[in-house]
Amino acid sequence: MAKIHPSAVIEDGAQIASTAEIGPFCFISSKAKIGENVKLISHVTIYGDTTIGEDTVVFPGACLGTGPHDHGNEFQEDAKLVIGKRNVIRENVTMHAGTPKGQNPIKGEEPQKLITIVGDDGMFMAGSHVAHDCVVGNNVIMTNNAVIGGHVRVGDGAILGGNCAVHQFCRIGRKAMIGGLSGVTRDVIPFGIVTGDRAKLRGLNVIGLKRSGFDEASVKAITRAYMYLFKGKEGTFEERLKLAHEKFKDNEMIMEQVAFIDEALEGRRNIMTAEI
Repeated sequence: MAKIHPSAVIEDGAQIASTAEIGPFCFISSKAKIGENVKLISHVTIYGDTTIGEDTVVFPGACLGTGPHDHGNEFQEDAKLVIGKRNVIRENVTMHAGTPKGQNPIKGEEPQKLITIVGDDGMFMAGSHVAHDCVVGNNVIMTNNAVIGGHVRVGDGAILGGNCAVHQFCRIGRKAMIGGLSGVTRDVIPFGIVTGDRAKLRGLNVIGLKRSGFDEASVKAITRAYMYLFKGKEGTFEERLKLAHEKFKDNEMIMEQVAFIDEALEGRRNIMTAEI
């Protein structure tokens, strides 16, 4: 049997794994699904159709699965929040369920509606916020008070610095790094690093790539491609991007960036570029 404190309120119908621990003064809704070895320390609210994957720890004050901060688009009964495995969700984190507006579409994928998705092995520090219809990848770190607006997509391994804010519908590429206090209003390329109150692309997350095990040759290659695309003097950015398809076709990391930029431009979105 799950270890449930007598002060916790568990609605009929909630599915709680036998190895889960539910601490004092928690509330769990009738549609919630709590996985193996999940630990809700205390004063945690799990609302609506929210799934929490195994080995996730949730700290006091967290509120997961409630409706959006979107006037005129209130909570839907069939809205979902799905949180993966082995996440650490610290004090006062908020994560919202999806809406009928659905997720930010990406090429080759049918966007889902009424669902917010958070991956595995993430760290969500105190006061961070995941809004409605977001898709957050694996191994993401959101530092204290980092917030992402509705329909945002965050790639695997991205790091969002303290008190940063990402505008709705933006995409943060894989292993990108957002500096603290940054306001992000445009898509950020994979492996990019951005800073500033109105954030600008400052370069590549070289340290993060090395820590992730990328070899020196790979880091140098992607750095050269970055300099060509974003700092090059020949032609316009769009012309260099077109040439990059052939120039870097044998490098998967660089082509990941190129494809990301292509998709942004095809969708008539703004891509964050570097200062010259």
